[in-house]
Amino acid sequence: MTKHLLIVYHSATGGTQSMLDEVVAGANDGAFNSVDIVVRSAFAADASDVLSASAIILGTPENFGYMSGALKDFFDRIYYPCLEHTQGLPYSCFIRAGNDGTGANAAILRIVTGLRWREVIPPVIANRAIDLDVLTACRSLGETLAAGLDTGIF
Repeated sequence: MTKHLLIVYHSATGGTQSMLDEVVAGANDGAFNSVDIVVRSAFAADASDVLSASAIILGTPENFGYMSGALKDFFDRIYYPCLEHTQGLPYSCFIRAGNDGTGANAAILRIVTGLRWREVIPPVIANRAIDLDVLTACRSLGETLAAGLDTGIF
């Protein structure tokens, strides 16, 4: 049975995009034959994407100490249609932070707590230059979540 790893992201200036590229590369690195990787921009993703997901990774820049407006819009559109149907959905996130990333992470945490999703991997927060360490952590995030789905851990 194929499992779906949904990756929902927003990137306006490219920083979050470079992190996304590594998350996707990591998810595709292994021979995870039972995992289908689905990548959607926050504006394109909808409730049907979430309802068919086995796990989700969220990616956002930190804007004014908060998640991007695009990711907030995504949550606004999927919250009620998914509320009773996605409880326990494994998730993680990556954040390109202009500050320390805690505001954006806290905002995401408030919403996913309401949805009753469960964090399975701590977030990757880049609050400095996007260097090799950040990119390696992003690749590991994608690979770990895909491997967890493939092996039935998540």
